Order: sequence, then C-alpha cells, then structure tokens
Amino acid sequence: MDALSPLGMVSDTPSSNQDFSGADLGPKDYFVERDGERFAGTHLLVDLWGAHHLCDPKSIERALCAAAEAADATILHSHFHHFSPNGGVSGVVVLAESHISIHTWPERDFAAIDIFMCGKCDPYRSVPVLRAAFRPTRVDLDERRRGILR
Repeated sequence: MDALSPLGMVSDTPSSNQDFSGADLGPKDYFVERDGERFAGTHLLVDLWGAHHLCDPKSIERALCAAAEAADATILHSHFHHFSPNGGVSGVVVLAESHISIHTWPERDFAAIDIFMCGKCDPYRSVPVLRAAFRPTRVDLDERRRGILR
C-alpha cells in the first residue's frame, strides 16, 4: 500500500470530518434500520444529464470528495482515470462506509454516479453537492437498499 501513497491513492488518515476520540472502536454492525427494515446500506444511482465539467479528473475528484464529506463519510482514498480521445473520466472515492464512483460521457453531457453508504452516513446529502458541481439540466435518481435482512 505504501507504493500507492505517492499517487494519491491511499490516505494515511481518515477525512477530517471524523472524530474517533473517546469512541468505542470494538466490533460494530454498520447495518441501517429504517422504516422497520434492516439492511447493509443505501445505494443511490444518480444519472446527470446536461451536465458540465465532465472532462477534468481533478475537479471531478474534488466534487466527489465534497459529496462524501457532506454525507459524513470517511474518505480512505481515491483514483480517477481520464480517457482519450473523448475525454471521459472514470473514478472512485473509496469510503470506510463504501464508495462513490463516476463514469462520464462528455460527448453526451452525461455522468453516471453510484453512491453506496452504510452506517450513519446519509447519501442523499451528497446529491445537492453533485448538482452544484456538475450543473445538470436533469437528474434521475434511484435508490436500492442493499443487503436487506429477511
């Protein structure tokens, strides 16, 4: 893992929005309970149409990290790849609570974003940050509850 640190792929410390002082760090069950259902986490599928800023890996990384922080997630590391000739970007921000990933098609002004979070994180708080960063004309949003206990 040390070899990945210079590439910006591994963070030695969690994101600054986490405070573990005085916390019981024993085994935890990060499953969520909502509406009488217990499940692993919430997976949002976010399609951005008419979106902007889809070719710059650094600005996309900033947007996804800001979205993770807005949801109270812990950023572990990130990695983004810029494709050519069309300029699309694929990338992921790996979270202690799961991930946010993106694939962009700038030639269609389209981005597909997955937000999967467990525990106390609220992935819905990421959506306004993404709207502000990419300024889409339309957002299609679907939710899946993953790992439903039956």
